[in-house]
Amino acid sequence: MQESLFSPYEIKPYGLHFQQEDGPAVVRLFVLEENLFRVLITEGEHLQEPKTWTVAPGLEDIPYEGRDRLDLSPFSLPDFRYWREKVTVTVETDQLRAVVNLKGFRITWFENHRGRWTPIACDRQTQSYNWNRSLGSGLFHYLERDRKDHYYGLGKKTGKLNRHGRRYRMNNLDAMGYDAETTDPLYKHIPFYITYHPEKQMAYGLFYDNLSPSVFDMGAELDNYHGFYRYFQAEAGDLDYYFIGGPRVRDVVKRYTWLTGKTAFPPRWSLGYSGSTMHYTDAPDAQEQLQQFIQDCKTHQIPCSSFQLSSGYTSIDAKRYVFHWNRDKIPEPEKLVQTFAENGMKLCANIKPCLLQDHPRFQELKEKGLLVQNRWREKPEIVQFWDDTGAYLDFTHPETIRWWKDQIQEQLLQVGIASTWNDNNEYEIWDSEAQVHGFGSPRSIQGLRPVMPLLMTQASYHSQRENAPTERPYLITRSGCSGMQRYAQTWTGDNYTSWKTLKFNIPMGIGLSLSGIYNFGHDIGGFSGPAPEPELLIRWVQNGALLPRFTIHSWNDDGTVNEPWMYPEATTLIRQSLQLRYRFLPYLYHLFYQAHAYDQPIVRPAFYDYGHDPHSFKESDDFFVGSLLLVASVVEKGARERKVYLPRHSAGWFDYHTGQWYEGGQKIHLDAPLDRLPLLFRGNSIIPVTTGKGNADNEEQRGLLLYPSPEGGEAELRLLEDDGISYGYQTGDCAWLTVHLEATREEIRVTLGSEGKKPLPYQAIQLLLPPGENRRVRVGDKSWHPLDHNGKINVKVGG
Repeated sequence: MQESLFSPYEIKPYGLHFQQEDGPAVVRLFVLEENLFRVLITEGEHLQEPKTWTVAPGLEDIPYEGRDRLDLSPFSLPDFRYWREKVTVTVETDQLRAVVNLKGFRITWFENHRGRWTPIACDRQTQSYNWNRSLGSGLFHYLERDRKDHYYGLGKKTGKLNRHGRRYRMNNLDAMGYDAETTDPLYKHIPFYITYHPEKQMAYGLFYDNLSPSVFDMGAELDNYHGFYRYFQAEAGDLDYYFIGGPRVRDVVKRYTWLTGKTAFPPRWSLGYSGSTMHYTDAPDAQEQLQQFIQDCKTHQIPCSSFQLSSGYTSIDAKRYVFHWNRDKIPEPEKLVQTFAENGMKLCANIKPCLLQDHPRFQELKEKGLLVQNRWREKPEIVQFWDDTGAYLDFTHPETIRWWKDQIQEQLLQVGIASTWNDNNEYEIWDSEAQVHGFGSPRSIQGLRPVMPLLMTQASYHSQRENAPTERPYLITRSGCSGMQRYAQTWTGDNYTSWKTLKFNIPMGIGLSLSGIYNFGHDIGGFSGPAPEPELLIRWVQNGALLPRFTIHSWNDDGTVNEPWMYPEATTLIRQSLQLRYRFLPYLYHLFYQAHAYDQPIVRPAFYDYGHDPHSFKESDDFFVGSLLLVASVVEKGARERKVYLPRHSAGWFDYHTGQWYEGGQKIHLDAPLDRLPLLFRGNSIIPVTTGKGNADNEEQRGLLLYPSPEGGEAELRLLEDDGISYGYQTGDCAWLTVHLEATREEIRVTLGSEGKKPLPYQAIQLLLPPGENRRVRVGDKSWHPLDHNGKINVKVGG
């Protein structure tokens, strides 16, 4: 087969343009940042999709109608060099190099690693792109595959963290009761992955800005004529991909997250335990059952910060009708909200973007053209939704957005509801020619299905923001695409109750984190299937205790309800795990700020921070919360011990429960009785905690866990202390606690300070040393001996 020839025909300030000599293809090679290039392939100069909703470099919000795909203003556009040698053209910055073979247009990528240009990726040597449609319809990008490669990312996917050897589809589905090891596709569309080569110890990322149904084959397919390869295939749109340099995995993750937009900084109350179950709101006496939940929390001493109101509150008979209150079940919504508020709990209400055909507002919205239309634009596209049929709202219509925001205001926020739970928003419309308004340019929904939940969530975000402009919104969405982190928290969907799910939800969550979705959690205890047995529920609560989102949510087949007190013999242990979460809320809040300000994930695999240790890339059931806390969940029935590998680090690791110090770079055995979640903190770390029980707000004292290495060393902490809800941190209208720890073998010195326009919101700081620590502690001109104070030292703020 004769290969297409290309020639560079235009040099731009941002890169080069290439023209296919025997066809219409134009290739734009953009140099956006020192470590970020972009390849855009079109037929002629025309873009099939002129807008992007996923690329928002460093931005917190973009217009509903998307950004101009060719708007390069957020990028630095650094100087670059280029030259031609016979059949190749080289384009490079100081960090990244692309060598283009003009015969077939194949790119070989190099990174400047420690002063040497090292090849890291290469397009397949045969038919790497779909020139002249030689590969059939749709878009294709084939790359060479090294059998040693590790592939990470692709958002919420099942199975192992390393995606090598699997094939995945991007096509949002409501996959209730999914198998956490094998089911595909699932709820989200995240066409991004990281390649890591263990021998070169180098990583890079590929992000495809394409929202049509697609396939990622990571080595499942084998064809004798082409060697080892992997590929991306999409049904429609433009082939528009970003090549993100490393060399470390963490470099790639941060750059990709920056590229798709900043993580929303949620209010502090959203970090607490959020109760939920479908059972309460489906019951005929829903208001009584919801109020009983409050009483049960008191009775069993369960701290709780919010409750997620499932969609049963909108029912008429057995079906659900968004923005409708069933006042037989909940006769006094305002009183219900007030009761929860008086007990320190916010209410988050479930909303859905599909109106059943007998919805009280269906005809109104049909006549206004606010629903997705069929291919002939003569009536709404009717689809299956739950146990009936209906039509989805068209969020590419400005009037739909306005109507949606008004309904949230009138039906929810004015009642006192604090947050929206944007659910069942996968937009399962299977006629790709169904029509949408397109913000004034009518078009098919193909390529826009994942945009719909993004726009729905964005509209909900703006409605909440407009209702309380000084407060940071908190909201939840189940479906979405790259960029959804700008607006909402998510979770891993309607999982199935089993030990297997508990185990495989761990790599699923880490995969989300490596894909820029930092604020996530799981349905603890399992959503679908049988009720969890007591041991499984205990271990699941322990597993979720330090994740960004903590929600026990269920729809059990036998009609039971997953609640902290569902098993009397387990209640005490579940209470302890919830108290552990509230103890570490200041640390989680600190990590949320780091995620928002510096694009750093909250939940991480070991290799994110400890990639210098090859062992950190091995699959395990462990995960990190920030860089300092290793969580060794127990995911096997009957297990009372955990083997844990401690990454290499000169300061070693401390067992949270015993205070024992271990050297890094070894595998250890930890006791894991049913009442214990094995936790280890890195040596020379400072961990902010609460010193009391319950909510982290309005404390009179801040606790600091100090873990000075026996060999000495230093650590620093700069901790945001604000009101937990406003935007004051952006203007300095807050306080910052600064802590410096310096340890020798004989002494531990701590320096405390504060910055910002406001004073610290507490009167004292409690320094907490691990059990067995006997070095003298100095703060300013005062000193204490930990053995005399049981490792607890109280220090007044400012003295």
